[in-house]
Amino acid sequence: MINCIVIDDEPLALAQMSDYIGRTLFLNLISLCNSPFNAISALKNNTVDLMYVDINMPDINGLDFVKTLAERPMIVFTTAYAEYAVEGFRVEAIDYLLKPFSYADFLNSAVKVQKMVDLVKMAASHPLSRKVFFKSGYKNIGIEIEDITYIESESEYVNIHIEGGECVMTLSSMKAIVDKLSDDRFVRVHRSYIVNKLKIKEITKNTITLFDYSAIPVGEQYKEALNQLI
Repeated sequence: MINCIVIDDEPLALAQMSDYIGRTLFLNLISLCNSPFNAISALKNNTVDLMYVDINMPDINGLDFVKTLAERPMIVFTTAYAEYAVEGFRVEAIDYLLKPFSYADFLNSAVKVQKMVDLVKMAASHPLSRKVFFKSGYKNIGIEIEDITYIESESEYVNIHIEGGECVMTLSSMKAIVDKLSDDRFVRVHRSYIVNKLKIKEITKNTITLFDYSAIPVGEQYKEALNQLI
């Protein structure tokens, strides 16, 4: 079961969500909250896997509330305003339900959530699996670790470069990517670059050339670690 809460200041919207969740066998409603402040207590006292969050609420809107959470459950935003979709993407929401939405719309969204949960469970139950999932837009893309050639930071996004020329963009920090990979085959060679050392063809003073002929700059502060590698 996926434990969820709903945050919405409209009583009719809360009633509708209660009905929809009750009709969905793999969802378990923990709490209906008429404000983000009430949701804080629900999050503190329960294990919450998923939050349905209305965006337009008094005092603090749903987007701003989600941004305050150090540890976030999965998020699905509900709102009558389509222009918030991009902001929803920035806080890594799984989905975005545009009001008014039917039960069919709700169920399609809930199935996306269930698939993500299944993927996470599958990865946890196969510790030898070398596949890592990266969120790109509203998708979670699985990439075999050994296929990653290098990783490039670009503003608040990170590009995961894969053998064959494919590139997956994810909203993340380089530190979060390093923590997720947790693999000694990757080495930080520049503030904006991580390379798979098994893909290195040659190293010069300031540049690494990979077997796919990608040229990666070497930052001054990372040269010592690179020298230890070779």
